[in-house]
Amino acid sequence: MNENTHTTSQRKPGWLSRFSLRGDLGLQLLALYLLFVGPVVLATLIFDHLVSRRLESDVRAADLALARAIAQETNTTLAQALQSVEGLSKYPEVIAGDRSGMLPLFRTIINARPDINLVYRLDEKGIMQFHYPTGPGSTVGDDFSFREYFQRARRSNQPLLSEGRVSPTTGQAVTTAVMPIIDESGVFRGLVATNIRLESLSQTLRSIVAEYPPHEGLEIAILDSSGRIIAHPDSARLLQDSANDLPQEVQSVLTGASGDTLQENTQGVARLYSYVPIPSAGWGVIVSRLAAAAFATQRAIHRLVLIAVATFLFFGFFFWLGLSRHVIRPLERLAVISQDIGLETNSAKADRQAVNALSKRGDQIGHLIRSMQRMEESIEARLTELSTLLQTSAAVVSSLDPRTVLDNILEQLEKLMDIHMCAIVAQDTQRGVFRARASRGLSKRYVEHIVISPTEPLSTTMRAIRTGEPIQVSDTETDPSFAPMRPRARSEGYRSILALPLNTKHAPPSVLLVYRPDPHTFSPREISLLKNFANHAAMAIENAELYARSDMRLREQTRRLEALVQSLQDGLILEDLNGRVLYANRRISELVDLPIQDITEAPVERLIERLLANCADPSVENLALLRKHLQAALDGQGPREVEIEVVINHQRHYLRLLAFDVTDPQGSTLGRGQILRDITQIKEVDRMKTSLISTVSHELRTPLAAIKGYASTLLAEDVQWDLATQREFLEIISNETDRLSRLVNDLLDMSRIEAGNLTVSRTECRLEDLIERAVKRTHPSPEKHLRLELPPDLPTIFVDPERIEAVLRNLLENSVKYAGNASPITLSAVVQSNELVVRVKDLGPGIPIEHSTKIFESFYRVGDDLTRPVPGAGLGLAICQGFISAHGGRIWLEPQVQGACFAFSLPLSRIAESNPQAA
Repeated sequence: MNENTHTTSQRKPGWLSRFSLRGDLGLQLLALYLLFVGPVVLATLIFDHLVSRRLESDVRAADLALARAIAQETNTTLAQALQSVEGLSKYPEVIAGDRSGMLPLFRTIINARPDINLVYRLDEKGIMQFHYPTGPGSTVGDDFSFREYFQRARRSNQPLLSEGRVSPTTGQAVTTAVMPIIDESGVFRGLVATNIRLESLSQTLRSIVAEYPPHEGLEIAILDSSGRIIAHPDSARLLQDSANDLPQEVQSVLTGASGDTLQENTQGVARLYSYVPIPSAGWGVIVSRLAAAAFATQRAIHRLVLIAVATFLFFGFFFWLGLSRHVIRPLERLAVISQDIGLETNSAKADRQAVNALSKRGDQIGHLIRSMQRMEESIEARLTELSTLLQTSAAVVSSLDPRTVLDNILEQLEKLMDIHMCAIVAQDTQRGVFRARASRGLSKRYVEHIVISPTEPLSTTMRAIRTGEPIQVSDTETDPSFAPMRPRARSEGYRSILALPLNTKHAPPSVLLVYRPDPHTFSPREISLLKNFANHAAMAIENAELYARSDMRLREQTRRLEALVQSLQDGLILEDLNGRVLYANRRISELVDLPIQDITEAPVERLIERLLANCADPSVENLALLRKHLQAALDGQGPREVEIEVVINHQRHYLRLLAFDVTDPQGSTLGRGQILRDITQIKEVDRMKTSLISTVSHELRTPLAAIKGYASTLLAEDVQWDLATQREFLEIISNETDRLSRLVNDLLDMSRIEAGNLTVSRTECRLEDLIERAVKRTHPSPEKHLRLELPPDLPTIFVDPERIEAVLRNLLENSVKYAGNASPITLSAVVQSNELVVRVKDLGPGIPIEHSTKIFESFYRVGDDLTRPVPGAGLGLAICQGFISAHGGRIWLEPQVQGACFAFSLPLSRIAESNPQAA
């Protein structure tokens, strides 16, 4: 990364801080300001909203209350009128149409109700029968059947109100309260009615409107069931159709609805309409006034709230401007400059000038800027030192060679501190003293004479090592502790010295010595810088030492691993993904008969072909089948194990090839490998086990058949055998039983030998006695052809007599079996090197050389490969070897020109007498 890129990456957070709350103090203060202002403004607006809604609700409720009051009063007036006519309809005089009787009744009504100006009776045809007042001007005409209320009365039996109309006699708006007269048989007999002057209702409305200021524009109207105005403060509006003046929504009052609505009238002026029905007549009361007047208080409060919020925000804005100018902006300039501290860039000139001007302020901002400027100067000086230190440290650790590392340390120290004399003193672990390992600017003679004892009390070097802290001598001429070394200092030309211990754990203790030609007291800053450099130097020395150790250890481990792999009895091949051999051990070289250097980098197919060239069955079909199986195993497309039968050095071998993949910890394939294991011995063991089963079965079946045959013969009831014959049969049964017993004992002894559980009970014996008992128990007996060659002074031996007798018997029986009954057998003994060596020798066909190493193995019989079959289980020599080994002796086959000679040795030491051994 170049310097420009580095600078950009450093300045980028500052630029982004303008858009990051966490990285910008101004945004944080603004956020705090908004957190304060926001809730206040929000709470004020919520308060304004709630108050406005409450005031609006109160205004609407007041108008509705007024409308309900008027509706209730009107409803009461109308109900009384309807009750009056209903009461009149029950008088007999009225029912009978008696004029003289109706006069006082109607007069009473007129006098009691000033709002009623006419009471009259119509017959069933609508003809006026009587009316009061009775003057000619009180009514016009006699036939009123055309009136809508008359038509309605004919269809009803309940009191009802007519639609509003203008009275033709008075010219006033009236409505008629009507009660149909029905006789007992339900026949309509006419009606009684009263005319109610609507002016009285309008007068009531005018008195109500007069109580409100004119600017509110309060209007009250009562509508009849047809929607005409029948009461209004303005008499000119009476009996006008309200559909032209009132909103459609208000007309719903005639259907029994009540409520309020804010609508514009036909003149486009917003008015608040409240409407309540008059249920007794199907009429409605409408109260309306100007919305501006109705909600004047609400809107005044809303304006005051908005003015307060605007004022609050206005002064808050100027407060924020002052805060930004005098606090936030100086801090932003200071932040920009602080990001350049330690970088090889300069802030904008304008920012620098502004910050310098702000540093003259006497408040906390000025103090902070002055502190930051001092810190910047200190950091730049420190970074300069660290940059130089890192450059020198990089050069110091650029090598792992110990000598080169020490030379680099001194070279870089000279560059760092402008020092021309320095040295590194380290412990010589072989001599136990401290000597100069490297130097610079010092004479060769001086360096060679730097030999410091660890017990030297005044040595600057040893004092630094013992304390673990830098030790300096500011003036060698005046420091009394340096008096013994003063002549050397004078001759070398230095007057001050500083010793810095190099803290190493794995390398020998070391000290960095710094010399100056003049008296000098190293300042704490110089010492700190040198200590840091010394730490880097110590790490470089440690790395070099550990590298040298690890490299040596790695080479040793590699050598051991190589020796281990090369010593394997199994062949090992490692190949790359292209099928080229990367590694092969010595066993592979032996199997394919190629030197290792020819195998490396060779294709694996070449090694396989050389192996198949020694195949025991070289037929084309067998080779093709093997190649197919081998290729499938190598490619992982089939079983990874393949068995190959080959002939190497004229010996048949069975090899098992195991292919595997070499993967890394993540499972990726790095290569492949093959292991070639010689399983000839396993095959041989399997063969011998098969032979054992066959042989033992035969060896058990033969005596059992003889025993069974002779026992059955003796038990036959139709034949009488003489005593001699019976004894002969019984002797045969006894011999065959002994033969079975020996075979079982041999198997038990062999199992004990192989399990390591064979014990021997030693006692002092004479070899002659053991030979005598063994000869007697040998079958067939070799007595006629046995020749003993025993010296007369044979010592006694300390052995288990039964075990050694079994060894002698087995060797003699083998000689008789293989050499024949006519072959002479020689048994000799001789003392050699504190051992008794016994030999059994015959002149039979002998043992082929290829069997000499196998005849002592379990179940191995030489007779299996001879033309003449030989009885036995193949355990005799193996048991002999186990018995002799348990006594601490040896048994072996000695080469003979003719016949075979077996020899075994027994120790003559008496130590074994008290220490029975176990095989």
